[in-house]
Amino acid sequence: MEKEHCHCSSEHSEFDGNMPDDNVLYVVSELFKVFGDTTRIKILFLLLKKEMCVCDIAGLLGMQQSAISHQLRVLKQARLVKFRREGKTVFYSLADGHVETMLSQGLEHAAEQLPSGQPQTGI
Repeated sequence: MEKEHCHCSSEHSEFDGNMPDDNVLYVVSELFKVFGDTTRIKILFLLLKKEMCVCDIAGLLGMQQSAISHQLRVLKQARLVKFRREGKTVFYSLADGHVETMLSQGLEHAAEQLPSGQPQTGI
């Protein structure tokens, strides 16, 4: 099969061949899928501020605790949140600074996409 040739007038940069391994790219792809749910983003945003228990998150988001628990399970499996027990209560927080950075960068990028003067809605 003959290689296609580009007919544009600009020069093309060379690729240095340092594409990450397919397994790494798959993990990144799966990670970003987890960020594809508004409820999970809301939970991460709350945990960006401070650690919380399921009942506090559910109350703030106006949702059932079972729904929040399900989303927290997804976030735990993706290693985006961690938890600690205090008696019978489980407190959740962001897993590490990388999660905080990704969320903060995403929020900043989204804010730049809004037309100027459009209010940013809160939770």
